[in-house]
Amino acid sequence: MPSVPHLSYEQLRAHAGEFLKRYHPSGKIPVPIEQIVEFQLKLDIIPLPGLREAYEIDGFTSGDLTAISVDQFVYEHRFRRYRFTLAHEVGHVILHAKLFKEHSFQTVDGWKRFIKTFPDLDLSRLEWQAHSFSGLVLAPKEALEQTVREKLRLVKASKLRHEEDFAKDLAIEMTATHFDVSKEVIERRFGYDEITLTP
Repeated sequence: MPSVPHLSYEQLRAHAGEFLKRYHPSGKIPVPIEQIVEFQLKLDIIPLPGLREAYEIDGFTSGDLTAISVDQFVYEHRFRRYRFTLAHEVGHVILHAKLFKEHSFQTVDGWKRFIKTFPDLDLSRLEWQAHSFSGLVLAPKEALEQTVREKLRLVKASKLRHEEDFAKDLAIEMTATHFDVSKEVIERRFGYDEITLTP
């Protein structure tokens, strides 16, 4: 079985940039990840009832890279999480195609058997790469930095300087809303990209 590639965060950023250049050249925000998955990558999106409850996952990609299955509750009621899940699974398609194609699974049980073939470190690396790719695709760096500056200007205009923690949290929430992602995605990006919040 091929090993999980060793990719730095900057290499993942490059992959995400190439992906966006090819599939979303307009750069319009929020990134229409569902439309890219369905109409450009031609992947089926399959809602599965109880996926998260039974297996503690939000989604998985079939071994032949033709379908992404997503927990039905997430699909219907957690739109930001759904978007992140799609982008995460696309990360596997883009970064780990060779690994997936070694296995011909279609079901979640098949996926479970597949991930059990990885040592813990490789599995952590696999998921970290897809997780990072997802954040980089949904919140491209230049757009993220520009949006943060805009939101900080709005926060400053609200005269919240003496409520620094609240002001930072508000700027993060406004930024997350702009990109249609969770606050956690934005906070993670701030850490990796060394973006500072100074209301």
